[in-house]
Amino acid sequence: MQQYHGWADAGFGAVADTFARNFDDFPELGSAVTVFADGRKVVELWGGIADERTGRPWAQDTVVPVFSCAKGLVAVCAHLLAQQGRLDLDAPVSRYWPEFARHGKEAVTCRMALGHRAGIPALDAVLPFDEIAAWTPVVRAIEEQRPIWEPGTAHEYHGHVLGFLIGEVVRRITGLTPGAYFREAVGDPLGLSAWIGLPDSELGRVARLVEAEGRRPMPGPEHLLTRIVTMNGALVFPGLDEPHGWNDPALHAVELPGAGAVASATGLAGLYAAAVTGIGGGERLLSPDTVTDAVRELSSGQGFLGFDLGARWGSGVLLDSPAFRPLFGARSFGNDGAGGQFAFGDDEFGVGFAYVANRMIGHGDARANRLITAVRESLDG
Repeated sequence: MQQYHGWADAGFGAVADTFARNFDDFPELGSAVTVFADGRKVVELWGGIADERTGRPWAQDTVVPVFSCAKGLVAVCAHLLAQQGRLDLDAPVSRYWPEFARHGKEAVTCRMALGHRAGIPALDAVLPFDEIAAWTPVVRAIEEQRPIWEPGTAHEYHGHVLGFLIGEVVRRITGLTPGAYFREAVGDPLGLSAWIGLPDSELGRVARLVEAEGRRPMPGPEHLLTRIVTMNGALVFPGLDEPHGWNDPALHAVELPGAGAVASATGLAGLYAAAVTGIGGGERLLSPDTVTDAVRELSSGQGFLGFDLGARWGSGVLLDSPAFRPLFGARSFGNDGAGGQFAFGDDEFGVGFAYVANRMIGHGDARANRLITAVRESLDG
């Protein structure tokens, strides 16, 4: 078995055993898992290699790009604002962002966007990287975009657009971009290693992503799925060794709130634990009523592209999806990342969980699911 570091409380040995077996059963390179139970950290494990080029080992404070786990940070921000009465998720987006109400988007709500139902999973505009990094050009492109289906009538994954759309609403309400608001409202007060827009001071902690052999290639550049994932080719996916690819510090520094978070397992698990129970003796971020609102199913089944992967979506969060991502039950909510990363919380079980890794395996990646199963068995045991 691969040597690992850290600890697991008595009763959670199955999680440690599964973490070690993942290194034997998969082409794992470096990874980490953290579990909170009732606001207390009960598992923190890490092991392997953070940078294959140099042999730098994965450390307790290593962070890694976690792709669409970013949506969890954005969703928590949106639900916090709703809980405070500053955001009505069922009001038209134009209440907060008047220029949005154009070209058939007048009735689009934040709830539709959070449920991948707004009809704008990708943009027609082809923006270069520098304009994406500047934020405002993306906002203008969203304003000019026509929905590709009648909003609310179908769903398809709003990869990057969800983050920019909800992020601009956050900015209109708070005056801060979503990455800055997350740090001010949540990340800094709780000391969480999770960012949308990584500061230069944290670059030395970043693990380098690698691809496993045999990963399925993306469809052609004109395919809607490819346009969703790459913002019409401006972002190469995974493009690990290319400029503006997912190992490029220039990309880490940009606020890509739909898919650009960089975090540690402990940072992500701490976020969800804070949301559902509170951590360090603090109050929980999201009330039971807020969680109830977040976990109401909005989308499932066949999407606009004709696929049904088994995912069930609430408001900005992935729900317990037995065929895709089996969690604990009706109160579970989280988000996953394209590299196999996953984080979720559940206030019925009092759990915050996160697994992160730097080896991208792709279709059929069972690493996080096996760890989630082990956590559930530990709680039941």
